[in-house]
Amino acid sequence: MRLTRRAFLRISARTAAALAAAPSIVSFAKQTGAAPEPATTNSREPLRQFDYSQVQLTTGPFAEQYNALHAHYLALDDDRLLKVYRQRAGLPAPGRDMGGWYDLNGFVPGHSLGQYISGLARFGASTGNTAAHDKVHTLVEGFAATLGPQNQSILRPDTNLWICYTLDKHLVGLVDAATLSNVSSAPDLLNRVLSGAQALLPAHGRDRIGKKDPPYDETFVMPENLFLAAGLTNNPQFTDLAHRYLLDRELFDPLARGDDPFPGQHAYSHAIALSSAARAYLVLGDPKYKSALEHAFTLLTTTQQFASGGWGPNETFITPHRGELHASLSTTVDHFETPCGSYAATKLARYLVRITAAPTSTQYADNLERVLFNAILAVRPPDSDGDYPYYSTYSADATRVFYSKKWPCCSGTLAQTVADYPLNIYLESHDGLYVNLYTPSRLRFAYFGHPVELEQETSFPASDTIALTLHSAPASAFTLYLRIPSWTTQSASLTINGKPLAIPAHPGAFAAIRRTWRSGDRIALTLPQTFRTEPIDDQNPTTVALMRGPLQYVALNPPNDFGNARLPLPSGLKQIAPQAFVEDYSGRQIVFVPLHQVGNQAYTSYFTTA
Repeated sequence: MRLTRRAFLRISARTAAALAAAPSIVSFAKQTGAAPEPATTNSREPLRQFDYSQVQLTTGPFAEQYNALHAHYLALDDDRLLKVYRQRAGLPAPGRDMGGWYDLNGFVPGHSLGQYISGLARFGASTGNTAAHDKVHTLVEGFAATLGPQNQSILRPDTNLWICYTLDKHLVGLVDAATLSNVSSAPDLLNRVLSGAQALLPAHGRDRIGKKDPPYDETFVMPENLFLAAGLTNNPQFTDLAHRYLLDRELFDPLARGDDPFPGQHAYSHAIALSSAARAYLVLGDPKYKSALEHAFTLLTTTQQFASGGWGPNETFITPHRGELHASLSTTVDHFETPCGSYAATKLARYLVRITAAPTSTQYADNLERVLFNAILAVRPPDSDGDYPYYSTYSADATRVFYSKKWPCCSGTLAQTVADYPLNIYLESHDGLYVNLYTPSRLRFAYFGHPVELEQETSFPASDTIALTLHSAPASAFTLYLRIPSWTTQSASLTINGKPLAIPAHPGAFAAIRRTWRSGDRIALTLPQTFRTEPIDDQNPTTVALMRGPLQYVALNPPNDFGNARLPLPSGLKQIAPQAFVEDYSGRQIVFVPLHQVGNQAYTSYFTTA
């Protein structure tokens, strides 16, 4: 029987620490053919993700991007991906060179193979696509054949300065290969890879200073996957390294005290390090890590963030209250390292949702929604030869471009971020189900052994209404929690089977519907969307982004002098289509559309209000 992701995570946590347990909703075991067994609830993780296999995207913009990228990564040539590994091992190495970062003499040779394996395993787990799982098996077997008697893989001290960075990708690829694609050799390969890398690993963790100053290598991004590898292998060496590489003194301790260690730091690596704090909290139970995550989220979303949910112009966290976000609009076009940054931001938000008991606020889920719609969904699709999106630009008259070098870091995180879309939509608690994101999808789970299916149908945010239909046999009583976003300024409305439902549905909270659900019960939720503006920072309140619901709207093909215009936003906007509006400017109609709908046009993201 395949070891499910959820089962593995439970085993992983128990391996590292004795965790409290109690009956709750049980995981749906249809994919294994096993009878459902009661899941355990962890007091550190009161809300839990469903397995990839339990959630499928059906239609809508997320599904379109998901399906396109699933096909894109499935089509990557195996020999090309493995070529640099085979060259290092002295084996026959057919296939064309990859080029860019990835090649034998590239910036980080072979760096993203583990991420491609991880993304493919995640795509396969949700879709059930055997071709994705077969590709995972082929790539893992090809990788294993290059290890040799010293288990060295691609890692060589004389030619690769990114030992920890690359090893971290190997770990996540092998963990996902084992738990999602049933690669039985993967746990042993984890031990072999660690053994071959041991002589190259620093004894203690170290910080990365800035974007370009050495040391580049990032020990502090590794603990999350080291803890996961420990749970899968029972190898205490992984746990030992995870403890030694936690960035406590420089990052987590200051955050837990309420300080701000971000200014001047390399943005992505320190944001993704927060996932290691989250895993440390789940495994070790030290509350300082939870406090660090909560304060980090507050800092990122109130002092560092553009309206898109992105941060880190020139890959560096700014110093708050100096107008540096505003200044970046005229000093750089590299405003957000989007696939990598979105991976860090969405993981942080999901972890915080999961470790917050009976959440009374939707703040974490709201920001997750913001990043999904305006950052990762808005990237330029990759081509077939290593050109990938990297930076998003928020200055005037911007365009979507590829990174200058092929196969950059964002080629790996793009796969993982999009493959994780199913994890963002629903979560389970001891008493019911949370609907976290509104997008067409299907969920199958079980409540105390009773199969339940939830179908979500919507064109949101093109429309305001979401329909949820439940099928349960027999009838089941549990609470359905619906997110009422904080951006909603008008009252949300709810009906069940066409009849109005009078329950609290306040902006920024979850509406709780407790009842006995019968097959065919249909809930309709209406979330009125209105325009609003958001200042870029506290020093420049008249430079604003235009928002409607969760979406950032931008001006398409603006005239040359548009950046100096003072506009009466949003009062002058007129709707011409469900997601297209116009504003009169000097006798010309300026068109505004959601950022994620921009194609090859020029666009402007920030405006000066009248």
